[in-house]
Amino acid sequence: MIKGFKDFILQGNVVDLAVAVVIGTAFAAVINALVESVLMPLISALVGSPDFDSFAVVSLNGNELLFGVLLTQIVNFLLIAAAIYFVVVVPMNKIIEARKRRLGIEDEEEVEPNTQLLTEIRDLLQQQATR
Repeated sequence: MIKGFKDFILQGNVVDLAVAVVIGTAFAAVINALVESVLMPLISALVGSPDFDSFAVVSLNGNELLFGVLLTQIVNFLLIAAAIYFVVVVPMNKIIEARKRRLGIEDEEEVEPNTQLLTEIRDLLQQQATR
């Protein structure tokens, strides 16, 4: 039983997952700082408020429905998604594309499995016909 646990812990994918979680947590702090310290103050300068919490408050039988809080979280989500896209995804795609050009690697087009199978059958039939 101990040997099985040891094998499980020492597998590469467990260690990779642990590293990914740690790096992801650290990177989340960077993205949150970007959103909270740069992007939200920009929105605050344009709109006049750093959040929409007091926007669209509806009272219903003595209970307040805070639609503005939901709106603030949606805006935060969109800002985080935009920050990740423009700060991480776009530059990484450009780096990968430049590396492929430098190494002379061309993107292979995705071939449907049925087309791939038919191509293999055709090639095998051609090989048999030439024998």
